[in-house]
Amino acid sequence: MQESLGGITRITGPQFPAENTRHSDNRLYNELMNVILCRPPGSCLLSLLCVLCLMGCESNQPAPTKKNGETLPVLNVETLTVAEQTWPRIVRSQGSLFPDEEATLGIKVEGRVSEVHVDLGDVVEVGDPLITIDQEDFKLRVKQAEAQLAAVRSAVGLKPGDPLEKLVPENSPPAREKKAEWDEATANLERAKTLYKQNVMGQAEFDQVVSFEQVAQARYASALNGVREKMANITVQQTQLDLAREDLKNTELKATYPAVVQKRLVAPGSYIRMGDPLLVLVRIDQLRYRGTVPERLSTQLEIGQPIELKIESVPQRTSKVTRISPFLDQLSRSLLFESLVENPDRELRAGLFAEGRIIVDPDQKAIVVPISSVVQFAGTEKVWKAVDGTVKMQEVLLGERRGDQIRILEGLQPGDVILRTAKEGRPGTLSAAEPQPSAAEQTKAKT
Repeated sequence: MQESLGGITRITGPQFPAENTRHSDNRLYNELMNVILCRPPGSCLLSLLCVLCLMGCESNQPAPTKKNGETLPVLNVETLTVAEQTWPRIVRSQGSLFPDEEATLGIKVEGRVSEVHVDLGDVVEVGDPLITIDQEDFKLRVKQAEAQLAAVRSAVGLKPGDPLEKLVPENSPPAREKKAEWDEATANLERAKTLYKQNVMGQAEFDQVVSFEQVAQARYASALNGVREKMANITVQQTQLDLAREDLKNTELKATYPAVVQKRLVAPGSYIRMGDPLLVLVRIDQLRYRGTVPERLSTQLEIGQPIELKIESVPQRTSKVTRISPFLDQLSRSLLFESLVENPDRELRAGLFAEGRIIVDPDQKAIVVPISSVVQFAGTEKVWKAVDGTVKMQEVLLGERRGDQIRILEGLQPGDVILRTAKEGRPGTLSAAEPQPSAAEQTKAKT
Protein backbone atom coordinates (compact mmCIF):
# COMPACT_ATOMS: atom_id res chain seq x y z
CA MET A 1 0.00 0.00 0.00
CA GLN A 2 1.40 3.47 -0.97
CA GLU A 3 0.55 6.94 0.33
CA SER A 4 1.69 10.40 -1.07
CA LEU A 5 2.70 13.06 1.43
CA GLY A 6 4.42 16.29 0.21
CA GLY A 7 5.83 14.62 -2.87
CA ILE A 8 7.30 11.77 -0.83
CA THR A 9 5.90 8.32 -1.39
CA ARG A 10 5.22 6.41 1.86
CA ILE A 11 4.97 2.67 1.76
CA THR A 12 2.91 1.15 4.55
CA GLY A 13 2.91 -2.51 5.52
CA PRO A 14 0.18 -4.68 7.02
CA GLN A 15 -1.06 -3.76 10.47
CA PHE A 16 -1.04 -6.22 13.40
CA PRO A 17 -3.66 -5.07 15.85
CA ALA A 18 -2.95 -6.04 19.47
CA GLU A 19 -6.42 -7.44 20.00
CA ASN A 20 -5.70 -10.23 17.48
CA THR A 21 -2.70 -11.64 19.39
CA ARG A 22 -2.21 -13.21 22.79
CA HIS A 23 1.15 -11.49 23.51
CA SER A 24 1.57 -7.81 24.47
CA ASP A 25 4.94 -7.71 22.66
CA ASN A 26 3.16 -7.76 19.32
CA ARG A 27 2.19 -4.09 19.78
CA LEU A 28 5.86 -3.11 19.81
CA TYR A 29 6.46 -5.26 16.78
CA ASN A 30 3.68 -3.52 14.84
CA GLU A 31 4.89 -0.03 15.72
CA LEU A 32 8.48 -0.84 14.70
CA MET A 33 7.33 -2.24 11.39
CA ASN A 34 5.36 0.92 10.69
CA VAL A 35 8.39 3.14 11.41
CA ILE A 36 10.72 1.02 9.26
CA LEU A 37 8.38 1.01 6.35
CA CYS A 38 8.13 4.82 6.55
CA ARG A 39 11.90 5.22 6.14
CA PRO A 40 13.79 5.34 2.86
CA PRO A 41 14.32 1.97 1.26
CA GLY A 42 18.08 2.04 1.88
CA SER A 43 17.81 1.96 5.63
CA CYS A 44 14.82 -0.43 5.86
CA LEU A 45 16.92 -3.58 5.53
CA LEU A 46 19.25 -2.68 8.41
CA SER A 47 16.35 -1.71 10.68
CA LEU A 48 14.49 -4.92 9.85
CA LEU A 49 17.50 -7.05 10.84
CA CYS A 50 17.71 -5.27 14.20
CA VAL A 51 14.05 -5.94 14.91
CA LEU A 52 14.38 -9.64 14.06
CA CYS A 53 17.38 -10.00 16.40
CA LEU A 54 15.47 -8.37 19.22
CA MET A 55 12.49 -10.65 18.67
CA GLY A 56 14.73 -13.72 18.53
CA CYS A 57 16.35 -12.86 21.85
CA GLU A 58 12.93 -12.37 23.40
CA SER A 59 11.72 -15.83 22.28
CA ASN A 60 14.64 -17.65 23.99
CA GLN A 61 13.45 -16.57 27.43
CA PRO A 62 9.81 -17.80 27.91
CA ALA A 63 7.93 -16.79 31.02
CA PRO A 64 7.52 -19.63 33.60
CA THR A 65 3.77 -19.18 33.61
CA LYS A 66 3.38 -19.92 29.92
CA LYS A 67 3.09 -23.16 28.01
CA ASN A 68 3.18 -23.35 24.22
CA GLY A 69 2.61 -19.64 24.12
CA GLU A 70 -0.38 -19.86 26.49
CA THR A 71 -0.55 -18.56 30.04
CA LEU A 72 -1.13 -21.44 32.57
CA PRO A 73 -4.12 -20.93 34.88
CA VAL A 74 -3.67 -20.65 38.64
CA LEU A 75 -5.34 -23.56 40.46
CA ASN A 76 -6.90 -23.11 43.87
CA VAL A 77 -7.26 -26.79 44.80
CA GLU A 78 -6.64 -29.03 47.80
CA THR A 79 -3.39 -30.96 47.75
CA LEU A 80 -1.76 -33.58 49.93
CA THR A 81 1.77 -34.74 50.57
CA VAL A 82 2.47 -38.39 49.76
CA ALA A 83 3.80 -40.42 52.70
CA GLU A 84 4.09 -44.05 53.75
CA GLN A 85 1.56 -45.41 56.21
CA THR A 86 0.73 -48.73 57.83
CA TRP A 87 -0.86 -51.01 55.24
CA PRO A 88 -1.11 -54.55 56.64
CA ARG A 89 -0.16 -57.26 54.19
CA ILE A 90 -3.18 -59.42 53.47
CA VAL A 91 -3.53 -62.82 51.81
CA ARG A 92 -6.98 -63.47 50.38
CA SER A 93 -8.68 -66.84 50.23
CA GLN A 94 -12.02 -68.35 49.33
CA GLY A 95 -13.75 -71.28 50.98
CA SER A 96 -16.85 -72.55 52.75
CA LEU A 97 -18.13 -73.13 56.26
CA PHE A 98 -18.28 -76.72 57.51
CA PRO A 99 -19.83 -78.12 60.71
CA ASP A 100 -17.44 -78.67 63.57
CA GLU A 101 -18.71 -82.25 63.89
CA GLU A 102 -20.85 -84.37 61.57
CA ALA A 103 -21.97 -87.86 62.55
CA THR A 104 -24.21 -90.53 61.06
CA LEU A 105 -25.82 -92.26 64.04
CA GLY A 106 -26.75 -95.92 64.35
CA ILE A 107 -27.93 -98.03 67.27
CA LYS A 108 -26.21 -100.89 69.11
CA VAL A 109 -29.21 -103.25 69.16
CA GLU A 110 -31.67 -104.45 66.59
CA GLY A 111 -35.42 -104.30 66.76
CA ARG A 112 -38.48 -102.44 65.60
CA VAL A 113 -38.57 -98.64 65.84
CA SER A 114 -41.35 -97.58 68.18
CA GLU A 115 -40.82 -93.81 68.13
CA VAL A 116 -38.75 -91.15 66.35
CA HIS A 117 -38.45 -88.07 68.56
CA VAL A 118 -36.76 -85.62 66.13
CA ASP A 119 -36.92 -84.49 62.53
CA LEU A 120 -35.01 -82.32 60.04
CA GLY A 121 -33.69 -79.08 61.53
CA ASP A 122 -34.48 -79.91 65.16
CA VAL A 123 -31.97 -78.66 67.72
CA VAL A 124 -30.96 -81.26 70.30
CA GLU A 125 -28.94 -81.02 73.49
CA VAL A 126 -26.87 -83.61 75.32
CA GLY A 127 -29.08 -86.47 76.55
CA ASP A 128 -32.13 -85.68 74.43
CA PRO A 129 -33.86 -88.85 73.11
CA LEU A 130 -33.70 -89.30 69.35
CA ILE A 131 -35.05 -92.78 68.50
CA THR A 132 -36.61 -95.51 70.67
CA ILE A 133 -36.68 -99.25 69.84
CA ASP A 134 -39.45 -101.53 71.16
CA GLN A 135 -38.26 -102.46 74.68
CA GLU A 136 -40.51 -105.38 75.63
CA ASP A 137 -38.11 -108.18 74.67
CA PHE A 138 -35.18 -106.43 76.29
CA LYS A 139 -37.04 -106.03 79.57
CA LEU A 140 -37.76 -109.78 79.61
CA ARG A 141 -34.08 -110.53 79.06
CA VAL A 142 -33.21 -108.38 82.03
CA LYS A 143 -35.65 -110.29 84.23
CA GLN A 144 -34.23 -113.62 83.05
CA ALA A 145 -30.68 -112.55 83.84
CA GLU A 146 -31.73 -111.32 87.27
CA ALA A 147 -33.33 -114.71 88.09
CA GLN A 148 -30.29 -116.68 86.97
CA LEU A 149 -28.03 -114.50 89.07
CA ALA A 150 -30.21 -114.90 92.13
CA ALA A 151 -30.12 -118.71 91.73
CA VAL A 152 -26.33 -118.97 91.68
CA ARG A 153 -25.99 -116.54 94.57
CA SER A 154 -28.37 -118.50 96.76
CA ALA A 155 -26.50 -121.72 95.93
CA VAL A 156 -23.49 -120.42 97.82
CA GLY A 157 -25.47 -118.75 100.59
CA LEU A 158 -25.32 -115.12 99.43
CA LYS A 159 -28.31 -113.05 100.43
CA PRO A 160 -29.73 -110.34 98.12
CA GLY A 161 -27.52 -107.32 98.36
CA ASP A 162 -24.53 -109.17 99.82
CA PRO A 163 -21.36 -108.46 97.85
CA LEU A 164 -19.56 -111.38 96.29
CA GLU A 165 -16.32 -110.35 97.99
CA LYS A 166 -17.94 -111.12 101.34
CA LEU A 167 -18.18 -114.81 100.48
CA VAL A 168 -15.41 -117.12 101.79
CA PRO A 169 -15.44 -120.54 100.08
CA GLU A 170 -14.70 -122.40 103.37
CA ASN A 171 -17.76 -120.78 104.99
CA SER A 172 -20.22 -121.68 102.27
CA PRO A 173 -22.91 -124.25 103.17
CA PRO A 174 -21.69 -126.96 100.78
CA ALA A 175 -18.14 -126.59 102.03
CA ARG A 176 -19.18 -126.63 105.70
CA GLU A 177 -21.20 -129.78 105.10
CA LYS A 178 -18.29 -131.63 103.56
CA LYS A 179 -15.96 -130.22 106.19
CA ALA A 180 -18.15 -131.73 108.91
CA GLU A 181 -18.09 -135.11 107.21
CA TRP A 182 -14.33 -134.92 106.92
CA ASP A 183 -13.98 -133.99 110.59
CA GLU A 184 -16.16 -136.96 111.56
CA ALA A 185 -14.11 -139.33 109.41
CA THR A 186 -10.91 -137.95 110.91
CA ALA A 187 -12.21 -138.55 114.45
CA ASN A 188 -13.23 -142.10 113.54
CA LEU A 189 -9.76 -142.71 112.17
CA GLU A 190 -8.14 -141.58 115.42
CA ARG A 191 -10.34 -143.96 117.46
CA ALA A 192 -9.67 -146.76 115.00
CA LYS A 193 -5.94 -146.29 115.39
CA THR A 194 -6.25 -146.75 119.18
CA LEU A 195 -8.36 -149.85 118.79
CA TYR A 196 -6.07 -151.22 116.12
CA LYS A 197 -3.03 -150.84 118.42
CA GLN A 198 -4.91 -152.70 121.16
CA ASN A 199 -5.69 -155.49 118.71
CA VAL A 200 -9.37 -154.83 119.26
CA MET A 201 -9.97 -153.93 115.55
CA GLY A 202 -8.96 -156.08 112.72
CA GLN A 203 -6.88 -154.97 109.74
CA ALA A 204 -9.72 -155.00 107.27
CA GLU A 205 -11.96 -152.90 109.46
CA PHE A 206 -9.12 -150.42 110.10
CA ASP A 207 -8.42 -150.07 106.41
CA GLN A 208 -12.08 -149.27 105.82
CA VAL A 209 -11.99 -146.42 108.36
CA VAL A 210 -8.88 -145.01 106.72
CA SER A 211 -10.63 -145.09 103.34
CA PHE A 212 -13.67 -143.25 104.73
CA GLU A 213 -11.43 -140.46 106.03
CA GLN A 214 -9.69 -140.05 102.69
CA VAL A 215 -13.01 -139.97 100.84
CA ALA A 216 -14.35 -137.31 103.22
CA GLN A 217 -11.24 -135.19 102.68
CA ALA A 218 -11.61 -135.45 98.90
CA ARG A 219 -15.29 -134.53 99.09
CA TYR A 220 -14.43 -131.42 101.12
CA ALA A 221 -11.86 -130.34 98.55
CA SER A 222 -14.40 -130.95 95.80
CA ALA A 223 -16.97 -128.87 97.70
CA LEU A 224 -14.51 -125.97 97.91
CA ASN A 225 -13.88 -126.20 94.19
CA GLY A 226 -17.60 -126.28 93.56
CA VAL A 227 -18.09 -123.14 95.61
CA ARG A 228 -15.32 -121.36 93.75
CA GLU A 229 -16.90 -122.43 90.47
CA LYS A 230 -20.25 -121.06 91.58
CA MET A 231 -18.57 -117.81 92.60
CA ALA A 232 -17.15 -117.52 89.08
CA ASN A 233 -20.59 -118.32 87.70
CA ILE A 234 -21.99 -115.51 89.80
CA THR A 235 -19.58 -113.15 88.03
CA VAL A 236 -20.70 -114.52 84.67
CA GLN A 237 -24.38 -114.12 85.53
CA GLN A 238 -23.74 -110.62 86.83
CA THR A 239 -22.09 -109.75 83.53
CA GLN A 240 -25.03 -111.20 81.62
CA LEU A 241 -27.38 -109.08 83.69
CA ASP A 242 -25.26 -105.97 83.02
CA LEU A 243 -25.33 -106.70 79.28
CA ALA A 244 -29.10 -107.19 79.34
CA ARG A 245 -29.53 -103.90 81.12
CA GLU A 246 -27.14 -102.20 78.68
CA ASP A 247 -29.12 -103.54 75.73
CA LEU A 248 -32.29 -102.21 77.31
CA LYS A 249 -30.63 -98.84 77.76
CA ASN A 250 -29.41 -98.86 74.16
CA THR A 251 -32.93 -99.22 72.85
CA GLU A 252 -33.13 -95.43 73.24
CA LEU A 253 -30.71 -93.44 71.07
CA LYS A 254 -29.68 -90.15 72.72
CA ALA A 255 -27.69 -87.11 71.63
CA THR A 256 -24.12 -87.01 72.91
CA TYR A 257 -23.42 -83.34 72.07
CA PRO A 258 -25.39 -80.19 71.10
CA ALA A 259 -26.32 -80.53 67.45
CA VAL A 260 -28.90 -80.04 64.72
CA VAL A 261 -30.61 -82.85 62.81
CA GLN A 262 -29.47 -82.75 59.19
CA LYS A 263 -31.17 -85.97 58.01
CA ARG A 264 -33.73 -88.46 59.33
CA LEU A 265 -33.28 -91.84 57.68
CA VAL A 266 -35.84 -94.01 59.53
CA ALA A 267 -39.55 -93.99 60.36
CA PRO A 268 -41.60 -95.60 63.17
CA GLY A 269 -42.31 -99.27 62.51
CA SER A 270 -39.10 -99.91 60.60
CA TYR A 271 -37.04 -102.92 61.65
CA ILE A 272 -33.41 -101.96 62.00
CA ARG A 273 -30.25 -103.91 62.58
CA MET A 274 -27.20 -103.04 64.56
CA GLY A 275 -25.24 -100.24 62.86
CA ASP A 276 -27.92 -99.19 60.37
CA PRO A 277 -27.78 -95.39 59.69
CA LEU A 278 -30.69 -93.66 61.41
CA LEU A 279 -29.88 -89.94 61.75
CA VAL A 280 -27.27 -87.42 60.62
CA LEU A 281 -26.36 -84.81 63.23
CA VAL A 282 -24.18 -81.73 62.68
CA ARG A 283 -22.65 -79.49 65.28
CA ILE A 284 -22.88 -75.85 64.16
CA ASP A 285 -22.46 -73.89 67.40
CA GLN A 286 -18.88 -73.81 66.17
CA LEU A 287 -18.05 -73.93 62.46
CA ARG A 288 -14.87 -74.57 60.51
CA TYR A 289 -13.90 -72.23 57.69
CA ARG A 290 -11.86 -74.19 55.17
CA GLY A 291 -10.07 -72.04 52.64
CA THR A 292 -7.13 -72.28 50.28
CA VAL A 293 -4.27 -69.99 49.32
CA PRO A 294 -2.10 -70.22 46.19
CA GLU A 295 1.21 -72.03 46.29
CA ARG A 296 3.20 -68.80 46.00
CA LEU A 297 1.60 -67.50 49.22
CA SER A 298 1.61 -70.77 51.17
CA THR A 299 4.88 -70.04 52.99
CA GLN A 300 3.39 -66.88 54.52
CA LEU A 301 0.61 -68.78 56.29
CA GLU A 302 1.07 -69.51 60.01
CA ILE A 303 -1.12 -70.85 62.81
CA GLY A 304 -2.54 -68.05 64.95
CA GLN A 305 -2.67 -65.39 62.24
CA PRO A 306 -5.86 -63.28 62.40
CA ILE A 307 -8.38 -63.76 59.63
CA GLU A 308 -11.40 -61.66 58.65
CA LEU A 309 -14.31 -63.52 57.07
CA LYS A 310 -16.77 -61.84 54.73
CA ILE A 311 -20.01 -63.77 54.44
CA GLU A 312 -22.97 -62.66 52.36
CA SER A 313 -25.80 -60.94 54.30
CA VAL A 314 -24.14 -61.28 57.74
CA PRO A 315 -21.71 -59.03 59.61
CA GLN A 316 -18.01 -59.64 59.20
CA ARG A 317 -16.56 -62.32 61.50
CA THR A 318 -13.03 -62.50 62.88
CA SER A 319 -11.09 -65.60 63.82
CA LYS A 320 -7.61 -67.12 63.72
CA VAL A 321 -5.92 -69.77 61.61
CA THR A 322 -6.12 -72.98 63.67
CA ARG A 323 -4.97 -75.75 61.32
CA ILE A 324 -2.82 -75.92 58.19
CA SER A 325 -2.57 -78.89 55.83
CA PRO A 326 0.89 -80.49 55.73
CA PHE A 327 0.94 -80.67 51.91
CA LEU A 328 -0.38 -78.82 48.87
CA ASP A 329 -3.12 -80.11 46.61
CA GLN A 330 -1.38 -81.54 43.56
CA LEU A 331 -4.14 -80.56 41.13
CA SER A 332 -4.91 -77.00 42.19
CA ARG A 333 -1.45 -76.24 43.64
CA SER A 334 -3.10 -74.65 46.67
CA LEU A 335 -2.77 -75.07 50.43
CA LEU A 336 -5.76 -75.92 52.63
CA PHE A 337 -6.19 -74.37 56.08
CA GLU A 338 -8.91 -74.19 58.73
CA SER A 339 -10.23 -71.53 61.08
CA LEU A 340 -12.76 -72.03 63.88
CA VAL A 341 -15.74 -69.66 63.76
CA GLU A 342 -17.87 -69.27 66.89
CA ASN A 343 -21.59 -69.53 66.14
CA PRO A 344 -23.42 -69.75 69.49
CA ASP A 345 -26.70 -68.34 68.14
CA ARG A 346 -26.52 -70.64 65.09
CA GLU A 347 -26.93 -67.64 62.78
CA LEU A 348 -24.45 -69.11 60.31
CA ARG A 349 -25.18 -72.34 58.49
CA ALA A 350 -22.80 -74.95 57.24
CA GLY A 351 -22.11 -74.72 53.52
CA LEU A 352 -22.07 -70.92 53.29
CA PHE A 353 -19.47 -69.40 50.96
CA ALA A 354 -16.97 -67.07 52.62
CA GLU A 355 -14.03 -64.89 51.63
CA GLY A 356 -11.11 -64.73 54.02
CA ARG A 357 -8.54 -61.97 54.53
CA ILE A 358 -5.52 -63.27 56.42
CA ILE A 359 -3.30 -60.58 57.94
CA VAL A 360 0.21 -61.99 57.48
CA ASP A 361 2.14 -58.77 58.21
CA PRO A 362 0.26 -56.17 60.29
CA ASP A 363 3.17 -53.68 60.25
CA GLN A 364 3.83 -53.43 56.52
CA LYS A 365 4.35 -49.88 55.18
CA ALA A 366 3.13 -48.63 51.80
CA ILE A 367 2.38 -45.46 49.84
CA VAL A 368 -1.38 -44.95 50.01
CA VAL A 369 -3.53 -42.17 48.55
CA PRO A 370 -7.27 -41.49 48.44
CA ILE A 371 -9.02 -43.11 45.51
CA SER A 372 -10.30 -39.65 44.59
CA SER A 373 -6.71 -38.65 43.72
CA VAL A 374 -6.53 -41.16 40.87
CA VAL A 375 -8.01 -40.72 37.42
CA GLN A 376 -8.05 -43.09 34.47
CA PHE A 377 -6.81 -41.47 31.28
CA ALA A 378 -5.99 -43.10 27.94
CA GLY A 379 -6.15 -46.58 29.45
CA THR A 380 -3.76 -45.82 32.30
CA GLU A 381 -4.13 -44.57 35.86
CA LYS A 382 -2.67 -41.17 36.65
CA VAL A 383 -2.55 -38.53 39.34
CA TRP A 384 -2.08 -34.77 39.16
CA LYS A 385 1.38 -34.11 40.58
CA ALA A 386 2.79 -30.70 41.49
CA VAL A 387 6.46 -30.17 40.55
CA ASP A 388 7.97 -26.77 41.42
CA GLY A 389 4.47 -25.35 41.62
CA THR A 390 3.41 -26.64 38.20
CA VAL A 391 0.68 -29.28 38.02
CA LYS A 392 1.02 -32.08 35.49
CA MET A 393 -0.18 -35.66 35.08
CA GLN A 394 1.88 -38.52 36.52
CA GLU A 395 1.28 -42.15 35.52
CA VAL A 396 1.06 -44.57 38.46
CA LEU A 397 0.76 -48.32 39.02
CA LEU A 398 -2.06 -49.16 41.41
CA GLY A 399 -2.19 -51.89 44.02
CA GLU A 400 -4.95 -53.09 46.34
CA ARG A 401 -7.89 -50.87 47.19
CA ARG A 402 -9.34 -50.80 50.70
CA GLY A 403 -12.33 -48.57 51.28
CA ASP A 404 -11.57 -45.09 49.94
CA GLN A 405 -7.79 -45.68 49.97
CA ILE A 406 -5.61 -47.30 47.30
CA ARG A 407 -1.99 -48.39 47.30
CA ILE A 408 0.51 -46.91 44.83
CA LEU A 409 3.10 -49.44 43.67
CA GLU A 410 5.00 -47.23 41.22
CA GLY A 411 5.00 -43.59 40.15
CA LEU A 412 5.07 -41.72 43.47
CA GLN A 413 7.59 -41.26 46.26
CA PRO A 414 7.18 -40.02 49.83
CA GLY A 415 7.17 -36.22 49.82
CA ASP A 416 5.50 -35.81 46.43
CA VAL A 417 2.59 -33.36 46.32
CA ILE A 418 -0.55 -34.38 44.45
CA LEU A 419 -4.09 -33.07 44.07
CA ARG A 420 -6.51 -34.64 46.50
CA THR A 421 -9.36 -34.62 43.95
CA ALA A 422 -8.28 -35.65 40.46
CA LYS A 423 -11.48 -34.29 38.88
CA GLU A 424 -10.32 -30.77 39.74
CA GLY A 425 -6.97 -31.28 38.03
CA ARG A 426 -5.71 -29.61 34.84
CA PRO A 427 -2.38 -28.19 33.71
CA GLY A 428 -1.62 -25.07 35.69
CA THR A 429 0.19 -23.59 38.64
CA LEU A 430 -0.69 -23.91 42.30
CA SER A 431 -1.83 -20.86 44.20
CA ALA A 432 0.13 -19.93 47.31
CA ALA A 433 -1.08 -22.19 50.11
CA GLU A 434 0.04 -23.52 53.44
CA PRO A 435 1.90 -26.87 53.52
CA GLN A 436 -0.55 -29.73 53.12
CA PRO A 437 -0.64 -32.73 55.49
CA SER A 438 0.22 -36.16 54.18
CA ALA A 439 -2.40 -38.67 53.13
CA ALA A 440 -1.70 -40.74 56.24
CA GLU A 441 -2.23 -37.74 58.52
CA GLN A 442 -5.46 -36.78 56.74
CA THR A 443 -6.75 -40.35 57.01
CA LYS A 444 -5.88 -40.43 60.70
CA ALA A 445 -7.64 -37.10 61.25
CA LYS A 446 -10.80 -38.44 59.62
CA THR A 447 -10.84 -41.55 61.78
